[in-house]
Amino acid sequence: MLTKRFEGSFLGDAARLAPDAVLECKICWHVYDPAEGCDYWQVPADTPFADLPEDWRCPKCDGARDQFMVIDAGGETSPASPPPPPAATTQSGGEARLQALAADMPGRFEAAFKEIHVGQMRGVPLLNETLEVKAIGFRPHEARVLGMLITPWFMNIVLVPGPGDDWSALVPGAKELIGFPSGQYEFVGANRPETGPYKACSLFSPMFDFTSMLQATETARAALAALFDPAIREEGDRSGEIRRAREEAVQAEGEPVSPDGDAGSRPDADNGPPAVPTRRALIFGSGLASGDTASREPVAS
Repeated sequence: MLTKRFEGSFLGDAARLAPDAVLECKICWHVYDPAEGCDYWQVPADTPFADLPEDWRCPKCDGARDQFMVIDAGGETSPASPPPPPAATTQSGGEARLQALAADMPGRFEAAFKEIHVGQMRGVPLLNETLEVKAIGFRPHEARVLGMLITPWFMNIVLVPGPGDDWSALVPGAKELIGFPSGQYEFVGANRPETGPYKACSLFSPMFDFTSMLQATETARAALAALFDPAIREEGDRSGEIRRAREEAVQAEGEPVSPDGDAGSRPDADNGPPAVPTRRALIFGSGLASGDTASREPVAS
């Protein structure tokens, strides 16, 4: 029986997985469906994820099984599953709504930006076509939801209002410094029909520093963790620090950096906005790519 924790629901407790729960590798997005089993490892159909052999690993990327996330909780949990911890039984309605929102937002962002990728970004030279749209690590944060959004043309930290917030008056393109244990980061207001209002901090754009989806997802997770590291705290806007650290790592590996070199790939305030609004600025309609007024014009739906 699987005893290790995994990246999914039920507080990572594999014993509470339903026999038909479907899980996905967070590294390569390979899906394990118990109804199909695993031909590569000669696991027969109708084998629950919790009953996989001890040495089973992802057949696509060789990732450890504790790196799988629940994407379909399936039916009833196993009768042998332990009861929920006491904290779960006393969880307030607000906390439950916040958890539900954190679980719901990745799908909303992925659907919205996959549609943008296919319908509005076709043929745009700033795309890194080795990458895909993926929402990473969405979790409750101070009564709101925080996560990372990766696309073939940017990587953003995303902050979503909680159930008790009213961001209906949020102005797309409005800039705001938001504090984390590691420092202050500049977020820009945005609003899409699929997601509602949110605030985003751009770390990379374009994404040519990344040669694989694995590199991008690892950087996204490291960046999310770095937000909460007070050891690296400095005053002022820190949103460029993660990008510059990535560029230094790329240079140390002997890989090419973005065309902007040490200045970074995102136009910060000290670099100045581009002379002509880019297509990605028009798509966001929120000034995420630059600080000029023209970039805040919404694209026609």
